[in-house]
Amino acid sequence: MKTLELKITHSQHYVGADEVQKMLPSILEAREHLLKGDAAGNDFLGWVNLPEETDPAMMKRLKDDVARMSTKGQVMVVIGIGGSYLGARMVIEALQSEFAAIPEVRGNKPYIVYAGHTLGEDYYHQLLQFLDTVDYTACVISKSGTTTEPAVAFRLVKQHLEKKYGVAEAATRIIAVTDARRGALHDIAAQNNYPAYVIPDNVGGRFSVLTPVGLIPIAMAGYDIDRLMQGARDMRSICLGNTSLEDNPALMYAAVRNAIYRKGIKVEMLVSCQPNLRYLAEWWKQLYGESEGKEHKGLLPHSLSITTDLHSMGQYVQDGERLMMETMLRVKNSNAEVRVPTDEKNLDGLNYLANRRLTEINDCAADGTIQAHVDGGVPVVEITVDKIDEYTIGQLIYFFEFACGVSGYTLGVNPFDQPGVEAYKRNMFHLLGKPGF
Repeated sequence: MKTLELKITHSQHYVGADEVQKMLPSILEAREHLLKGDAAGNDFLGWVNLPEETDPAMMKRLKDDVARMSTKGQVMVVIGIGGSYLGARMVIEALQSEFAAIPEVRGNKPYIVYAGHTLGEDYYHQLLQFLDTVDYTACVISKSGTTTEPAVAFRLVKQHLEKKYGVAEAATRIIAVTDARRGALHDIAAQNNYPAYVIPDNVGGRFSVLTPVGLIPIAMAGYDIDRLMQGARDMRSICLGNTSLEDNPALMYAAVRNAIYRKGIKVEMLVSCQPNLRYLAEWWKQLYGESEGKEHKGLLPHSLSITTDLHSMGQYVQDGERLMMETMLRVKNSNAEVRVPTDEKNLDGLNYLANRRLTEINDCAADGTIQAHVDGGVPVVEITVDKIDEYTIGQLIYFFEFACGVSGYTLGVNPFDQPGVEAYKRNMFHLLGKPGF
């Protein structure tokens, strides 16, 4: 089993190893709250044991439904917002070709498109035009079925499906993921006999990627959800089985970021060396932003992609106000090989790179970035994984989730609620004239 590695050497100019080690008592106390379920938010801890407790019968039914739906079209519309779509999109976009929209590139794998994450009118006009041209299915994900963005999207897509295929056939092309007993989407699914899967009551949206919320779209896209779950299980064993910072990367990550925060840093940037990990950063931003951003506390999660963003935000990171730390996610091995060709004329002066792999060049860019940012006063933490595949992504999911729960409790907030999210909804409903607002 190859697991991820955490390196804090390049943060020690800002917080010494002794300062990080002094965090251990509060880190272990937070870990105990997670395992015993005796602190605020303890009714949302189902994700802790989820990799071990997922029902095999549910997994078989899920795979059977996915296989059936895959015969009905080469496109699936995944409808959800926040944790109801970010986790699945993170995994799918990490694993698929950057050019998967082209059928000849993706082959027999269905293509996943997204709805319910925006209210942009032009987006939905373009989506419906696209759906006119393809055979497709839909997966609608909502605990209540009344969250405005996915509810509007589902109404549009459901009507389009029924007009295109007829009501009876449309019902065979929709999967619902919702509450087990109640709610608008639960009732719609029951009335229309949609295949339905449960969002567990004790798993919040941003921690739900390893439930049917994420597993259905990921499996539909053609990826191995068993390997994904195995990676999460193996990381769970590390997180639950080790109490030293040195042997538990999740505890070390929680410790070092809290130690840095206590010394005045306000922003954490997740920096990826691979463009296909940009949605992992988006998922991570929701996970940490919603979990820790309370009571005027918490690091502001931000993200950069290198080397792309070194040519835009790099100047600020290097010389701007000293308010950020950097967590760099590195990948040891690529899944393919591309080398720089030789050019006899060498007009661009690049022959010193001839026959060298792009991974080697990318690694040197990452090392150079770390050194530059450390010299500029930025503390840098490195997370390194062997390669990008289902197993590694499963490890990263559980690593970040467990570290988030520990870090939130260490910070002194409830990591599992999101009261601030409701404020915009109340204002929007008032402005739209919704009854009761």
